[in-house]
Amino acid sequence: MDDKKYWIGFNLIKGIGAVRMQGLIAYFGDLESAWNANAAELMEAGLGAKLAEKVLGAKKQIDLNQVWSKIEAQGIHILTWADEDYPARLKEIDQPPPVLYIRGEYLMDDLFAVAIVGTRKVTPYGRQVTEEIAAFLAANGITVVSGLARGVDAIAHQTALKAGGRTIAILGSGVDKIYPPEHRGLAEQMIQRGAVMSDYAVGTPPDASNFPPRNRIISGLSLAVVVIEAAETSGALITAEFAAEQGREIFAVPGSILAPQSKGTNRLIQKGAQPLLTPADLMQALDLTRMDKQKTARKILPSDETEALVLNVLGSEPLHVDDIRNQTTLPIEQVSAALVMMELKGMVRQVGGMNYVAVREERPDYTV
Repeated sequence: MDDKKYWIGFNLIKGIGAVRMQGLIAYFGDLESAWNANAAELMEAGLGAKLAEKVLGAKKQIDLNQVWSKIEAQGIHILTWADEDYPARLKEIDQPPPVLYIRGEYLMDDLFAVAIVGTRKVTPYGRQVTEEIAAFLAANGITVVSGLARGVDAIAHQTALKAGGRTIAILGSGVDKIYPPEHRGLAEQMIQRGAVMSDYAVGTPPDASNFPPRNRIISGLSLAVVVIEAAETSGALITAEFAAEQGREIFAVPGSILAPQSKGTNRLIQKGAQPLLTPADLMQALDLTRMDKQKTARKILPSDETEALVLNVLGSEPLHVDDIRNQTTLPIEQVSAALVMMELKGMVRQVGGMNYVAVREERPDYTV
């Protein structure tokens, strides 16, 4: 057992979210030290008096070793900000979840993911469209992300599995509390070819207030969000809002102006979402036609000393091209040329403003 138990400990305390977790790590250096701190030290780290006392009270009630053993016994995998295999795309969003609980496996290939969301009261038209889009994405090696809800979500997951693809569900409960209960069998299938994930602690029930916040993870893991059918008050529209904030592409399937299930999607199009007329539109808009080449190339080691030097200074935090030049001491022209080739190979990704992050399964000290 490593220091992940302390991440879990703080995750169990209501009021300790991403911002406060960052503050604790910045002040103490690690969460083990924060867990063992007294009230005065916690307040110095930025917690209010009530929250500091809440942490001390939780420490008396929570047996971290017992909690960790329970998690291990259920085959639940934990990822934190500190892990190299924490989803790189999710780490880019504002206040990414500090802890992810996973049943199944998140793979590097899941970087190529598209979210499909929509109404629980799906129409025959919505079902057909969902099946066509999910099957198309799965057949092209793109992971389908959704929320395991009734209707569009479940159809998207089921279709991706039938097509032999990968699919990931983000829950509004602990990963041991599958909701709705009739989707437990579907969740078990997904664990074999994808994952069931949550940032809520093990044992958390599916409370209604949990679902809107989890939608930021659905969009955060994805290159784009596709809204199939959504009424004007649909939770799928919340996912679209998060997608817009995160700079993700938003697609909406147009529908009848008379159908309640299409009022939300038609409104999205009116506000600027891309109308999705065929599944192939996704491939073109997101340039996913290069995906197979990138997946293959990502497994290749740096081809020369320049690529090795550049890759060694890059991590999951964005780094500007000027900083890369300074840290590698290479000419800017050489660095820029290398970055172009490395991005084509899928080894690095530009995240805006000439800032780059590494994209790889491992981060050893590369030598050529």
